[in-house]
Amino acid sequence: MALPSVQKPARDAERRTDLDSLRILMVVGLVFFHSALVFDAQDDFYVRNAETADITVVLAALGVLWAMPMLFFVAGLGAWHSLRRRGTAGFVAERLRRLGVPLVVATVAIVPVPQWLRVRSDPAQQLSYPEFLSRFFHVHVELHNFPFFLEGEYFETGHLWFLVMLLTFCLMLAPVTHWVRSSARTRAMAERLGDRAAAYALRRRGSTLLPALLLGAFCALAGLEQEYAGWHRWAYLIFFLLGFVFTTDPRFRAALRRDTPLVVVAGAVLFLVGVPVMLSAGDGAFTELTPLAMTGRLLYGAAGWCWLTSILGVLDRPRRARRGPAGPPADLPGAPPEPPGPRREPRRPAGEPSRWRAYLGEAVLPLYVLHQPIVVAVAFLVVRWDAPIAVKYVAIVAISLAVIATTYHFLVRRTRVTRFLLGMRPRP
Repeated sequence: MALPSVQKPARDAERRTDLDSLRILMVVGLVFFHSALVFDAQDDFYVRNAETADITVVLAALGVLWAMPMLFFVAGLGAWHSLRRRGTAGFVAERLRRLGVPLVVATVAIVPVPQWLRVRSDPAQQLSYPEFLSRFFHVHVELHNFPFFLEGEYFETGHLWFLVMLLTFCLMLAPVTHWVRSSARTRAMAERLGDRAAAYALRRRGSTLLPALLLGAFCALAGLEQEYAGWHRWAYLIFFLLGFVFTTDPRFRAALRRDTPLVVVAGAVLFLVGVPVMLSAGDGAFTELTPLAMTGRLLYGAAGWCWLTSILGVLDRPRRARRGPAGPPADLPGAPPEPPGPRREPRRPAGEPSRWRAYLGEAVLPLYVLHQPIVVAVAFLVVRWDAPIAVKYVAIVAISLAVIATTYHFLVRRTRVTRFLLGMRPRP
């Protein structure tokens, strides 16, 4: 059956407000996730409750499978638009300012806090914060661990590994795109390849499942790294590049809309089959090259792509335009006069975020930077309570969200200096 043709719209497409909402949801969800790790019997989190449980392992698997890959995929979408607007030099400068500056600032001022509280949890290690800082920044360089060059007994990038990887990917992407654009020949070749790939995606039902094979094969061979949210660090580069390519042509988006039911079913099947295989592989599931472990990782990688695209496809459903009352528009002859009373404000243009979505959208990066140290600090106090796990968990989540929101609203977003230090754009 022939598929309907898709005409390429203007490059400046409408803003994907559904992706803005998804980014906000994922960052807020990290507060719930990291609060749960306080009670996880399997995880070595900074602060641990005396009583633990195993259910968090199952809940974590549902989020780990797609959450961080989604952040890198959406970052790839944004990278394409930023490169197109700013050019290579402007893109690099903007990414260094919005990712590099908060990375350095937070590494110095925020990241040591969770490690210090981990040390303070040991009654024999009652170091003051200044004393601990001298140990935290006692580092050496190890080039083989690219891009995490700095190593030390206490030093870590913590939750900011995401910013390290994202900045690395952007700096790797910039010279490649500059080379492609540097001559008419390479530019024409790239456009021809992109056009053929988009045409194939639109023509072949199920084509959106092909990246699942690539990610599954990569995970099977390269393994997984638990410290990077359950994925190999370079698997995130694949998600980033897929997001970059996805936004270059609207036919990829049309193909995903068409294939959404298929990828939803595939994701569910791969997850239900893959989890028992991974559990059967035991401690070697992430790294060993045994047939069982490699099969489990192959299913894991493929399921991750299917879950990601399932969520994107479900969110990207066509919306019906709201119809007003019958009759000619108010600005045409013959229209009834407007009723007396205050004039109604015009509707917000399609694709323009609401006031609250815009507020939260620009808060995503600062909230990500701030969330984990605050969760750990709150948990450090709450675990001492004589209360059930459920009560402590709700308290950690509620207090952490309140502190994070208050810190952002009153201490970060209001001044030019703090906005710059946390990677925010200047206020209009």
